[in-house]
Amino acid sequence: MIEEDLLRTIPERTEITEDAKAFIGQLAQFQELMMMYNCAIREVRTKLEVLNDELAVRSPHNPIEMIKSRVKKPVSIAGKLKRRGYEMSVDSIRRNLNDVAGIRVICAFIDDIYKIAGMLSSQDDITVIQVKDYIRHPKANGYRSYHMIVEIPVFFSDEKVPMRVEVQIRTIAMDFWASLEHQMKYKQDIEGAEEIVERLAQIAGQINRTDMEMQEIRDRIQGK
Repeated sequence: MIEEDLLRTIPERTEITEDAKAFIGQLAQFQELMMMYNCAIREVRTKLEVLNDELAVRSPHNPIEMIKSRVKKPVSIAGKLKRRGYEMSVDSIRRNLNDVAGIRVICAFIDDIYKIAGMLSSQDDITVIQVKDYIRHPKANGYRSYHMIVEIPVFFSDEKVPMRVEVQIRTIAMDFWASLEHQMKYKQDIEGAEEIVERLAQIAGQINRTDMEMQEIRDRIQGK
């Protein structure tokens, strides 16, 4: 039954179907690793919620509007391993992928992004492995977000395991744009696709200017 549940997450007629099914041969190890990633997400999410509760009392507003989290599906994991030329195994997931566990933090203002990133990275049990600042250095398509790969110890019954989690921090408008761009990227045969891509790039610039203006207005209201 458990194997059938895992297979249901793997769509048929895709070139990586057989690769994803390779995890069935390591079912117990795969399930344990996914459990560990879920636990790592809970650890990091709790830290973010505590920070938000504290700042709600000590500052004029809550910097975090929403927290979303996910663990990659088997087919997505298999696809990424294959694209990068890595071995298709549970051990390979741990060694080669940093974004199996993901948390997205949605903030109202750009300076909240850097405030939350700084507070999270300064905690003594958090190790920052990598930072990519796509706000100051946006992607060519206009994508903006602040990405961190962090490592956190997770305590189990008989061991302490360092686990990696990708944290993406962005404004509400950036998140809305990214969600639409994601749909565009994975939908096939869209009429006028090139024009839509150009429009999205233009809108990304407009969103950034709006975010900056909103922050300036808030600062004036608060007398900064």
